[in-house]
Amino acid sequence: MSEQLDLFAGSEKIAPKTPQRMSSGVRALFFDLETQKSAHEVGGWENIHLMKLAVGVVWDSLEQQFFNYLEKDASQLAEKLRSADLVVGFNVIGFDYTVLQPYSDFDLQKIRTFDMLIDIKKKLGYRLSLDHLAQNTLKTQKSADGLVSLQWYREGKIDKIVEYCQKDVEITRDLFLYGESNGHVVYQTRSGTTQNVEVDWKTANLV
Repeated sequence: MSEQLDLFAGSEKIAPKTPQRMSSGVRALFFDLETQKSAHEVGGWENIHLMKLAVGVVWDSLEQQFFNYLEKDASQLAEKLRSADLVVGFNVIGFDYTVLQPYSDFDLQKIRTFDMLIDIKKKLGYRLSLDHLAQNTLKTQKSADGLVSLQWYREGKIDKIVEYCQKDVEITRDLFLYGESNGHVVYQTRSGTTQNVEVDWKTANLV
């Protein structure tokens, strides 16, 4: 996942527990991927499609488990996403699908997808990072960042990338389920105050 914004610090408060199951029986797939190359290495952000898949991770809400995919499995990852009633991600439409599209013979943009980044930006008028929302809503944070993941790829430490990507998917899942259950997520304004932003993330309304 491309995380360009990492705004503000988190709170010390303990977050409420977040359910790990959907409120309905649909198959929701929570998805994130990491790349082999940076934007700089492929000539800029307009060339996301050239970054190549390093690791992709999916959490399946029905099977209640992670599925991990390397580049050699990229077409299987695309088919897995295609099987979903709903794919949920953070910057998945603009970034993750663009990275994965060269490995697929169908249009990933046609998959029913909910992108939390897009929804939050519509409500606030600006972007917030997954890490920012996780810190303020869930009182947790990402285990690393995309630059570290790229270094791990160059060093052949694929197991570390898988672990990092799984953590991102776990945060993505828990943030969505928190919003679905509570009707809001929490962020910190530029003035430093903590506020709720109301969300309508009921699965039944998204599929």
